[in-house]
This record gives sequence, structure tokens and C-alpha cells, in this order.
Amino acid sequence: MKKCTIDADHSVASFAIRHLTIAYVRGMFSKVSGCIYYDADDVSRSTVEAEIDVNSLSTGVKKRDAHVLSDEMLDAAKYPTITFKSTSVLPEAKGRARVQGDLTIHGVTRPVMLDVQYFGPVKSPFGGETSVGFSASTKVNREDFGIMWGSDPLAEGGLMTGRDVEITIDIEADLEQ
Repeated sequence: MKKCTIDADHSVASFAIRHLTIAYVRGMFSKVSGCIYYDADDVSRSTVEAEIDVNSLSTGVKKRDAHVLSDEMLDAAKYPTITFKSTSVLPEAKGRARVQGDLTIHGVTRPVMLDVQYFGPVKSPFGGETSVGFSASTKVNREDFGIMWGSDPLAEGGLMTGRDVEITIDIEADLEQ
């Protein structure tokens, strides 16, 4: 088993959520850190712990960022991190796994299943380090995490802000030698 440190310069967490039921709003968190213990011979023994800095949010609109970070939504002042800690890894087809774990958003922890693709290892032509890559996705209901703003039904039907949040986490991690 090899320890991998998440490379913050090459990792990002992103999300998509419906606005007024007609369009997706997308955003990203640029500060992702953590550690992965990766066992290429027996992927089921691998583990991951990741942390996202909520204040690294960018949706491309500063006013919207401020609202999402406010106490009406993520409440970044009170809950400055989003965390994930795996509880099991279920290998699937080559280069794929399902990773069960505990996701904490807005101070609420819920079990989630991530669909994961993994790539590598690859030796960098720049610094010589060996890296692996992971792309994980899941869908969660924001209300399960206590984020209720925008949940009142609109007159035309639907919600101001959708309940389902599509999450994608792209990670590059350096293997320790």
C-alpha cells in the first residue's frame, strides 16, 4: 500500500445544481487536500480522506458566491470545510471502483457512494515524482445536509434551487516513495 498526498495544484471539487428548474448553476472549490492510501494490488484495501476549503468556492459570479457562502446556504463562517472519509472500497471493472464513505457538509454527516475512475501511476517528466489520478462523482440531496434555502415551491412549480447536487471531485495525488 502506498500513501498518496493530494496535489492541491491539480485537484478540484465541482458541483452542479438546478436554478429555477431550467438551468444548471456550476461551481468549484479550488482547495482540496487530503491523503489516499492506495493499494494497486488490492484496491479494496485503499482508503481516502479529503477536505475541501469551503471559502475556495467560485461560481463565476461574486454576488452568488457570497450568497452560497452565507449562513443561508453553506455558512462558511461556521462550517469552513467539507470532508469525506471512506469506509469501504468496492473494486469494479479495471480502473473503476465504488467508494462508500461519510460526507460532511454544513456540519451534517451522511453516507454516500462515489463512483470512481482511477488512472496511473505515471512518472512526471518534470519532477520525477509518481502520481495517480482519481475522478469521483455522486449526487446528494442538499436538504439532507440541512441546506434549506430555495426549497419553497415556485408558483409555476419546481424550486428556486434544486434539491439534487451533482458532485465531481478530480484528484491528482503524488505517491510517496
